[in-house]
Amino acid sequence: MNAIRPIRRLRPVVLYGLDVLAAGLVMLVCLAGAADTPVGKPPEPGWVSALTVLVISLPIAVRRRWPAAVAIIVTVASSLAFSLEFIPSFAAPGPVCALVLTFYTFGSAVRSARAFVIVAICSFLISAGLGGPMLFAQQSGPPADAPSAVLTLFFGVLVIAPSAVLGFAVGERRAQRALRDEQLRREVAIEERLRLARELHDIIAHTMTLIVVKASIGNHVAETNPAEARDALQVIETTGRAAMYEVRKVLDMLREETPMAPTPGLSDLPKLVETASGGDAAVTLTLESPDDTAPADIPESVQLAVYRIVQEAVTNVVKHAAPAKCQVTVLVGSEDVRVEVTDDGKRPVITGRSGHGLIGMRERVALHGGTFSAGPRDEGGFAVMASLPVGGATAGGDR
Repeated sequence: MNAIRPIRRLRPVVLYGLDVLAAGLVMLVCLAGAADTPVGKPPEPGWVSALTVLVISLPIAVRRRWPAAVAIIVTVASSLAFSLEFIPSFAAPGPVCALVLTFYTFGSAVRSARAFVIVAICSFLISAGLGGPMLFAQQSGPPADAPSAVLTLFFGVLVIAPSAVLGFAVGERRAQRALRDEQLRREVAIEERLRLARELHDIIAHTMTLIVVKASIGNHVAETNPAEARDALQVIETTGRAAMYEVRKVLDMLREETPMAPTPGLSDLPKLVETASGGDAAVTLTLESPDDTAPADIPESVQLAVYRIVQEAVTNVVKHAAPAKCQVTVLVGSEDVRVEVTDDGKRPVITGRSGHGLIGMRERVALHGGTFSAGPRDEGGFAVMASLPVGGATAGGDR
């Protein structure tokens, strides 16, 4: 499979140049054969031999552009040259080279039912052209240079069929590789769309939830406590600007000329918790490293996954559990990062279905080969727990 890659990488101009060179070489071989005259037969006019050689060899230069037409032309010309002895049977290497090159290209380009019909008809024509002088010779025995009857019968098949089959195999392999490449491109595109969808969901869901909560607080206390209403509006403004910035960063990922902006990580968790705290939700953060592993040593992709998981979990607390206290615990280790987000919300937990947030968190953890669980706590409230290996995807899955 790898043997054909260097040829396919050549530019079309180079390939056509090689075809022209092959046509010239075949022309020389055919001319050498046409120059010999069979014993007992007067020589044909020179222009006839030259025309026959040109019709056999020149089409090879355009065999990639019109493979079927070139195959038929070369076959008919070679068959007539053999039957009329313009090129005697002992000088068959010239037409044979032309047929091999032509039907290799034909087999790789035309892979349909009509290809088998054309190969069968062309094989018969070549065998009939080679055997014609034997059948219609005006003498008691076959010509001295005539091949055996068995070789004559199967000559066309032996020359054309292997070349066509080899071309067919190469063409099929190229088509399968192109199909695999296209499938890979589609899978990469789908994976990228899912990643962007998760990013946008986490950003928009978190910020819009905070904006709605703060807006409702500000509307509720606008008349009785203008200062608190003003604080709510400031949080809405800050949150909205931050959301616009993060959305712009995600959209910039689609532009190749745009440099990649730094993604949120473990160092951004305090600001996230501070923004989420307020109103009826009190969120506290515990960020520890039992084995003194620095957060900067954690891969960027793992840090982003942890940030988005905490962001989505805290958003769910603000949206579904408030009034409640929420505890975010992140343990950074040399082997994995453990995340636990719990709340003591008194609202009933709706079970039996998972929203897009939980699905997104589960997908993020699965991409890193970690474990994930989420559900109601026995003492009340809800808990989200995740463990992400630092070394990348390992054996593991969702729970």
